Amino acid sequence: LSRKIFKVGFLISESTTKQHNFNMKKRILITGGNGQLGNCLKKIAPDYELNYDFRFTDSSDLDITDEAAVFDFFEEYKPHYCINAAAYTAVDLAEKEEEMAFSVNADAVAFLAEASKKLKTTFIHVSTDYVFDGETEISYSEDDFTQPSGVYGASKLKGEILAIELNPESIIVRTSWLYSEFNKNFVKTMLNLFSQKEELSVVADQFGQPTNANDLAEALMKIISNENKTYGIFHFSNYPETTWYEFASKIAEFSKSKVKINPISTDQFPTAAKRPRRSTMDLSKIEEKYNLEIKHWEQSLEECIGILNNSK
Repeated sequence: LSRKIFKVGFLISESTTKQHNFNMKKRILITGGNGQLGNCLKKIAPDYELNYDFRFTDSSDLDITDEAAVFDFFEEYKPHYCINAAAYTAVDLAEKEEEMAFSVNADAVAFLAEASKKLKTTFIHVSTDYVFDGETEISYSEDDFTQPSGVYGASKLKGEILAIELNPESIIVRTSWLYSEFNKNFVKTMLNLFSQKEELSVVADQFGQPTNANDLAEALMKIISNENKTYGIFHFSNYPETTWYEFASKIAEFSKSKVKINPISTDQFPTAAKRPRRSTMDLSKIEEKYNLEIKHWEQSLEECIGILNNSK
């Protein structure tokens, strides 16, 4: 009988410990869970599940443009962290859908920032290099003057401003030229075109920094894991700068494509929204404050293409 009591007691103790461990986990809410960054965070979530409970949402689970829905969700889940990876990213279409762009990229950010402040949630918002006009020859620091040249950049800048105003303990992470093995992006578009075309033309006079969304996901988790948070605006991408033409050429090289790629000027490839000519960003602040080792973009690109090749 005593052995049976001991066994039952052990089982109760073990169950209680498991429940206790779950309750001790920090809860992370990720909006835009089905986007590139959201999928990359899903991929690495198992590496952090000992200490964190992840909740991924998309517009069907949580409409971030609905203020009441946002506050109700926060009250129910009570997240310790919120990563806003949701965004309206159709740069050219935004010129026609200005109201929609501002609703998702600005108004919704305000709701998330306010709810985060109320619940004492650390708010991490992902922004863009398009907040700059690109009329410079040097890399932008976080404190440099912002002047977006299109609706998309203007809506993202408004989101940054509202987040900081409504919740000073926000962390804004600007990134650029995002790609991954998930969803639609420049790398996957190029690979698809390589299989269809013998010759392509790609803009060679716009400079920026490609960012593997997997690297951004890891960086965000390092920020969350850091006990000494520094709030404010940060820049994150891979390094150094390149052009769309050079980027496309490396995609061809790493994928062993024989396609011919011709460099063209921006004037030869008109778009509805004006792109920044040089939107390269200084990464030293996030490297220093969060002790990040940032990869060369060619290394990260080669890793991504390797993943895509293995998934065929």
